[in-house]
Amino acid sequence: MASKQPGDANTNIPDYEYTDQEDEETFHANFAEEMGLDAQTMTELRSLCSLDSLRCHPEGQTVDTDVVPPDPTLKTLVQRKKKQDYKASLKISKNRHDLYAEELERLTTGRKSEAPGDMIPEGEVILTINVYYPAIIKRFNYVRPHMTLMMTGSHSLADLRDAICCVSDLQVCGEFSNTPDMAPDFISKDHFKSAFFFFEGVFYNDMRFPECQDISMTTIEWGKDRNFPSYAQAKMEDTQLVDLKVKVGFPYLYCHQGDCEHLVIITDVRLAHKNDCLDKKLYPLLTHKHRIITQKCAVCHVFIGRWITVNDQFAPSVPCLFCDKCFRMLHYDAEGNKLGDFLAYPYVDQGAFN
Repeated sequence: MASKQPGDANTNIPDYEYTDQEDEETFHANFAEEMGLDAQTMTELRSLCSLDSLRCHPEGQTVDTDVVPPDPTLKTLVQRKKKQDYKASLKISKNRHDLYAEELERLTTGRKSEAPGDMIPEGEVILTINVYYPAIIKRFNYVRPHMTLMMTGSHSLADLRDAICCVSDLQVCGEFSNTPDMAPDFISKDHFKSAFFFFEGVFYNDMRFPECQDISMTTIEWGKDRNFPSYAQAKMEDTQLVDLKVKVGFPYLYCHQGDCEHLVIITDVRLAHKNDCLDKKLYPLLTHKHRIITQKCAVCHVFIGRWITVNDQFAPSVPCLFCDKCFRMLHYDAEGNKLGDFLAYPYVDQGAFN
């Protein structure tokens, strides 16, 4: 059934790209023969699986499936209608982040590799994964920002971990009021490399580096003391996504930096299609990135905050957020000497990945 078109100069087309069927009856007859179906069963299948059987509007009427009717009774549609009405009341024009995201999506749809070895093979599994940011501020309880990744079943959990962007990995440890120009020796991701995923009673630990520790053992021992079911352990770098036993739409856990916890939800599992991005080198593929409002400097209200100060006589609040320019103008003289007895810590904004 799945065959390449004769004489096609493009040898990179995978076998699962179906050619156009000129004779529909012949196509269905061949399908029935391969599946071992009699004519009556095939006729019933064609009737039940026809797109016309899904139609709930009169034939010929053009329906916009993205618009919810004004008086829905299904509760999910009621909620969707509320959200659509709310979005309609907001600003219509798109900002540069939304336009850039749409441009990225257009560039990857149906993209194929020039090298045959980099093409996604026939029968490969494509997973769509939502990774949610921790609810560290009250606003995140109402809007759950997240990133959406598309990955193949041959990717490991370590590949998923490396694709997750979290500002906790960029934090700089230490107090720098005396040496604001000194570059930090490391960021948190370089120093605290331990992490784990939790799927269906199994902790998958990252043990790729000598510095990695089994941080899931604390939870396992805690559960054992309280008569919880026993949990298994495995290495995330040795576990492929296709080997996982998961539920679509069920919340799972990704934990790193000791206590930075993300919900992980697999929203879709399917076979690769000819309209998918078929270049393996582009995966994991980022398809959605929630835009977070940045925190501005408490002085100029223009630039993004870079420093947090405490015990600061020049600050209107404690702690206080400053951009780099205002921070240096207020807290150091022309020679760069520190003014006052304050403490300053580098700040990485939640919108760093916008």
